[in-house]
Amino acid sequence: MEFQHITTDNIVATYEAALGIFSGLMQEMRELSKKKPDATLSKGKVTIINRVLEDLKSVMANEPEAKFLDLLDDQQLPQNSDAVLVMVQYERAIRKFPQRYREDVQTGTRPSGSPLYEEFWITEEFVRSWKNNY
Repeated sequence: MEFQHITTDNIVATYEAALGIFSGLMQEMRELSKKKPDATLSKGKVTIINRVLEDLKSVMANEPEAKFLDLLDDQQLPQNSDAVLVMVQYERAIRKFPQRYREDVQTGTRPSGSPLYEEFWITEEFVRSWKNNY
C-alpha cells in the first residue's frame, strides 16, 4: 500500500499539543470579540497567542494553506476582531491536517475473512513499521 501524504511523529505531537490550547484560545477570543470587537489586545495576550500560532505554523509549514498563516503583530497590537480573523485562518488550516494525514489501514483479517481496518496517523515512522510488519 502506498500513502499519498506522509508526515512525522514530531509534527503530529506538536499538532496535538497545540490543538487543545488553540481551541481554548479561539473560544476565548471569539467571546472577547463579541463583547468588545474594537478593544486592543495586550502585549501579553499577543505573546501567549503567538506562542501557539508559531507551533501550528511550524506544523503547517509544508502545507498548501501555509501561505495564509500569519502571526499577530506584537508591535502594532491588534484589535480582538482582527486577532479572531487571523486565528480563523489557522482554524481552517488545522482542520485539514488530520484529513490529509490520517487513514484507515488494513491491519488484519476478521474471522469471517473480511479485512480489519484501523485509523492511523500516516507518519514516516508508522510507514516504516507498517512495511516491516505487513
